[in-house]
Amino acid sequence: MPEEREEELKQMNFLDHLEELRSTLIASIVAWLGISIVIWFFSKRVLDFLLQDVPVDSLYFHAPIDAFMIRLKLSFILGLLVSFPFIFMRVWRFIVPGLFTSERRIFFPVAFSSAVLFYVGVVFAYWILIPVVLGFLIKFGTEMLTPLLSVGKYFGFVARLCFAFGLVFQLPLVIVCLTWMELISARALLRQWRWAIIVIFLSAAVLTPPDPTSQLLMALPLVVLFLLSAVLSIFIEKRRKRDTNDS
Repeated sequence: MPEEREEELKQMNFLDHLEELRSTLIASIVAWLGISIVIWFFSKRVLDFLLQDVPVDSLYFHAPIDAFMIRLKLSFILGLLVSFPFIFMRVWRFIVPGLFTSERRIFFPVAFSSAVLFYVGVVFAYWILIPVVLGFLIKFGTEMLTPLLSVGKYFGFVARLCFAFGLVFQLPLVIVCLTWMELISARALLRQWRWAIIVIFLSAAVLTPPDPTSQLLMALPLVVLFLLSAVLSIFIEKRRKRDTNDS
């Protein structure tokens, strides 16, 4: 009987866990869809606001459904960005019971920092890098070769750059986590700084259009983030040594 009772309790806990997962997924999807629907009613104003700095007179759509699809995609993307804090808190509430106390102290700051760095990268790309890149590329036109930009092509170009910057701005977090896990050291980072800068500029050349302005605008922030990461790694190692000596 005790063994049967223990198995029954395990089964109940497993079912409760599945129910909590189901509740988390449903709440997250409902929040995303609900905010996206609300944003849809303001998508015209939001779209005009986002397109006001485009260095051409206007954008064009070539198929009857293009404008509708752009506003729909924009609503879903912004809906996800706006609802992300709520989704994050629901996911955090779901996984926190299964974490140790030490893991709880680490997971939340890491996840929160990752989201902030992604937002910062997207904002930097959209409002600083992309206007410079587009202005530079459009200057290659002539009196007989004028730009006629498709709104779909434009948003595809913008989305790729914004996503790339959101990812590469995770660099400090990756380095700090690797240092915390003792997979790399601050001394190694500082000793290999020349190679790191070369890799950063090569990555910028691959991820951005082939012009020096956009490559510099991507590489220079990454160099600053790398140096900041090295400084944070030094503090992490000093704190680890102090904790070791105290124990």
